Amino acid sequence: MTKPIPIFPANRHALYEAHGYSAAIASGDLLFVSGQVGSRKDGSPEPDFVEQVRLAFANLIATLAAGGCTLNDIVDVTSFHTDPENQFATIMAVKSEVFPEPPYPNWTAIGVNWLAGFDFEIKVIARIPFQTRR
Repeated sequence: MTKPIPIFPANRHALYEAHGYSAAIASGDLLFVSGQVGSRKDGSPEPDFVEQVRLAFANLIATLAAGGCTLNDIVDVTSFHTDPENQFATIMAVKSEVFPEPPYPNWTAIGVNWLAGFDFEIKVIARIPFQTRR
């Protein structure tokens, strides 16, 4: 049985340790990335919504990189939204910046009423490329 390996992006380990979870877990050939939010280096929410979404994707990319993956390795996406109807256009615009062409990842979007001060969160499962597996 493969032992899960915790993954942390550079300079953000303390944020996860303070809340008692890992940024991601590598298990076999899969990387399970915890929900990434648009948090600044100190952990506080970015107040501008479009920048919060961009920062959430930047934090996602950093966590994927720490696990040896890129956006191209994603096999499943789940996003959480505090006001899906009013946020949809902004999120789709940023999503098209991050994923500009097919093939697009599969995606499940969920409306929620609380994200600890944030308005957008994204979690993914990625397949770790063979050459970077631990």
